[in-house]
Amino acid sequence: MRWKVDLHLHTRFSDDGLCSPAQVVKISRAKGLSKVAITDHNSIAGALEASKLAPDLVIVGEEIRTKRGELLALFLKEEIPPGLDPLETIERIREQGGIVGIPHPFDRIRREAMGLYSLEILEEVDFLEGFNARTILPQDNAKALKLASERGIPVSAGSDAHTPWEIGKAWVEMEPFSGEREFLESLKSGKICGQRSPLWVHIFSTLAKLR
Repeated sequence: MRWKVDLHLHTRFSDDGLCSPAQVVKISRAKGLSKVAITDHNSIAGALEASKLAPDLVIVGEEIRTKRGELLALFLKEEIPPGLDPLETIERIREQGGIVGIPHPFDRIRREAMGLYSLEILEEVDFLEGFNARTILPQDNAKALKLASERGIPVSAGSDAHTPWEIGKAWVEMEPFSGEREFLESLKSGKICGQRSPLWVHIFSTLAKLR
């Protein structure tokens, strides 16, 4: 039986997140998710808290701001500081056995997207996020999928949930895995599922920042 895996979501430990770690665990279970990657902005605190509650469910991750946009790190043991050069960030992820990808690489609305710089570091990353439920323009997701297909790079998908309602809006259907290496092998044959979130979810992120 294949797993349903949401590879990008946030808790209150992101300044624009509204979910507690306990809520993420409860809702993920209720929605039938087999694994979730909690990837708060520049923090693994929420992921660690959730992992204590559900070590079988949670992948400890981080969405890291670099000097050239954001990177997505999975299977972390220690937090990576923001503001470093992308290659130094990747090196630090690798040092602790982590997996690295580029989230929403071509999202024209987000200042944090790497855009064309993604092309310069493709050989240094393990995956591209091919479907992000919060990407407003569908052609931006399509561009990431096309590039990954052309270069033979595995693709991930995630809800990028910042509210409880969004959890599980997008996921990868994958073969069961244990650990980083099996994860990457499973991701290669994964199937992207789900749908984009409506525009109004972005309002709640803005309100969360004002919290």
